[in-house]
Amino acid sequence: MNSPTTGLRVASVIFGIFAIGHLLRLINHAPVTVGTHSIPMGVSWVALIVAAILCIWMWRLSNLRGIA
Repeated sequence: MNSPTTGLRVASVIFGIFAIGHLLRLINHAPVTVGTHSIPMGVSWVALIVAAILCIWMWRLSNLRGIA
């Protein structure tokens, strides 16, 4: 369990799940409210892009030779 490859792949899957969650929110127009503040849809666009980039980046890093 000390393999960097495994850690990068787990992190990649977690970021992928976050990206899918934001994509589903955008498709379904699901409102998100924290306390009395409503979170705008633009936040999900930014979060979707960032999570997707991190997911792809970490997956590609896990495939590099010489990590573990």
